[in-house]
Amino acid sequence: MAPLKHLEMENPIIDACFRDFCSSHGILTVEDFLIHDLYELAAFAERQVDADRLKEGITVMLSLVEVKCRPWLNGMELLEDLQRNKQTLSSGDNGTDSLLQGGLREGQVTELVGPSSSGKTQFCMQAAASVAEKQEGSVFYIDTGNSFSARRIAQFICGSSAAAVLRKRVLSRISCHTVYDIYTMFDTLQGLEVALRSQEQMNVNECRLRLLVVDSISSLITPILGGSGSQGRALMVALGYLLKKLAHEHNIAVLVLLKFRGIGCVILLQSSFFLISPSVLKVTNYTVGAGENGKTKPALGETWKSIPHVRLMLSRDNRNNSCTISILKHTSMLSGQTVTRKDNQQCL
Repeated sequence: MAPLKHLEMENPIIDACFRDFCSSHGILTVEDFLIHDLYELAAFAERQVDADRLKEGITVMLSLVEVKCRPWLNGMELLEDLQRNKQTLSSGDNGTDSLLQGGLREGQVTELVGPSSSGKTQFCMQAAASVAEKQEGSVFYIDTGNSFSARRIAQFICGSSAAAVLRKRVLSRISCHTVYDIYTMFDTLQGLEVALRSQEQMNVNECRLRLLVVDSISSLITPILGGSGSQGRALMVALGYLLKKLAHEHNIAVLVLLKFRGIGCVILLQSSFFLISPSVLKVTNYTVGAGENGKTKPALGETWKSIPHVRLMLSRDNRNNSCTISILKHTSMLSGQTVTRKDNQQCL
């Protein structure tokens, strides 16, 4: 849930004084507010000097919660929303777009997994360049490992007599945000959510956000997993559902990368060791060899397995100078379908 401070931009009544009053009762987030005894909170507010303002703040909080409790949608309404608001965005590669029947779908979380040096980050940057150029939308790029390269993105932009002007325009639509821990990640995404709601209320449609990239998500989640506690898994699930919420409510395509380093890496996950084989892997969330019948299992555990709508695996064959993208999971397509590209054909 969002910290109360993120609500002040749209609701000035939720200012520092109101937040201090709430924090004195252990209320720091919207979730804390929901589980607190509101009658008790109102009674305490009544005894304060600025009682009227505090009670107004409580009323505003309740109205915000009511607005956010969206009504149930039936199947026909969901289909209409999909056809009207959820477009496909080109990934920048014709073969991949053909495999995915148009590209990355708005409203969905697409996970990309694959071994080291298979081209996952390049896939993300090419998709960012394509959306900024062809869809004329903005891209929110979250970089967790210092792998973002504006120069590399510029190389994906089609050359022309006005190439310099085009590159400048495209790059200006891509904002890169460096994040190194999961708590900063939550702050970044919650701040983005507030900004998107504000834009929608003011009906700002110019160069709207079309693509959110997380490169990579595994580097944020892996450090908090393991051990006997459940906090790490709870944070992982909360992050996954926040990404899905942003995708669905704001019609954004979300592309997440799961990275893997080294050969035979061992990850401690929920008190179980998994051996990662470099031949197996893609959100960037990894899959790992299960060791039986050649099957794979998600490196972030069964809990994360259900988060992405689409899971793609990227692999490279250096002997044949080719790379292959495979569908491991898709909401409307059969898994197992692949497309292979040669390096000299702008392979990802």
